[in-house]
Amino acid sequence: MEPLFWLAILAVLYAHPGYIGLLWLLTLIKNNPVKKQDITPSVSLVISAYNEEKVLARKIQNALDLDYPENLLEIAIISDGSTDRTNDIIREYADRDSRILPCIVPVNKGKDACLNDFVPELRGEVILFSDATSFYEKDLIHTIIRPFADERIGFVTGSTRYFSSSEGIRVEAIGLYSKLERLTKSLESKIGSCVGADGAVFAIRKALFSSLKPHEINDLMLPLLIVKKRYRGVLEETAYCREEAAEGIENEFRRQVRITTGTLRSLFNRETFLNPFHYPLFLFEVISHKVMKLITPFLLIVIFLSNCVIALRSSFYALLLGLQLFFYILAYSSYKFDRIRNMNPFISIASTFTITNLAMLKGWLAYITRKDYSTWSPERPRQ
Repeated sequence: MEPLFWLAILAVLYAHPGYIGLLWLLTLIKNNPVKKQDITPSVSLVISAYNEEKVLARKIQNALDLDYPENLLEIAIISDGSTDRTNDIIREYADRDSRILPCIVPVNKGKDACLNDFVPELRGEVILFSDATSFYEKDLIHTIIRPFADERIGFVTGSTRYFSSSEGIRVEAIGLYSKLERLTKSLESKIGSCVGADGAVFAIRKALFSSLKPHEINDLMLPLLIVKKRYRGVLEETAYCREEAAEGIENEFRRQVRITTGTLRSLFNRETFLNPFHYPLFLFEVISHKVMKLITPFLLIVIFLSNCVIALRSSFYALLLGLQLFFYILAYSSYKFDRIRNMNPFISIASTFTITNLAMLKGWLAYITRKDYSTWSPERPRQ
């Protein structure tokens, strides 16, 4: 049990700070710079929406205010079976500005299915994907398309920066995760391709778009399929959007369950996914970045159970078991009581880490039982 305990701890550490450290070492050995320059291809900005009447008008105006030649910008707004005023808002703006392309679907059939229908019909050389709650700086398009000057680049991702939430310090925990994810993608980009993209702000060459299965996550699967076509994908660190963190731990839990289920289906339901002989570096990144995080909940169970056994014969391991119990009690208390959650960033991080891993466990169960998350109802902050 003792070797198992320490091996599981090392695996958890590798899945989080360890992989970042190894990537940093690899950048000292291998560096694959990207050619960047100012270019102006035609761009189709795709905004996916479902019942977003509270924020959609502000998002559309944000898109219209972007600093990019009007004749080169198309703004496609996909409404996936919305039942509120979302469709009316889209039509109102389309009547005012010819850049707006209404893509209204009468029934909620899923984001991937909508993208499959509409993206091939868009006229942009570059497709920029966004969400209704993600707001861009005026120069974002100019910023995110600069790496496409390099013919090897197939997709470019930006990142999301979260702002105020009624849950206060919890946003710091979410922000820390976002920063670590950004750092990981930045290091991956320096040696090859980053794994996945930020669904709120990423761009692809339209010619590289592939149809998606209903259960897949577009900001993970499209980048993977583009890399399979021998193109690179990189993070553009100066391209970012702003978004308010989803309110409520329950909403965050549901979001993580849906993400986990979609990620598992994206990774494991494709035949001949990645050949290790053709893509050794990228396959290593996928396993380290995604798979190791996905198995972390099971590693935590192994750590706890093995610790329970060896704690019976060692005061040192009894102390470690006590620290584990304290960590989880702290996380539970943070979940139950807002005041405790907002006392200290460490408490919020403990809560976020624990809830995320519990959500991943439920995501595994949903994957195994084939629960359908192809249609979507995003968790949004109250306005």
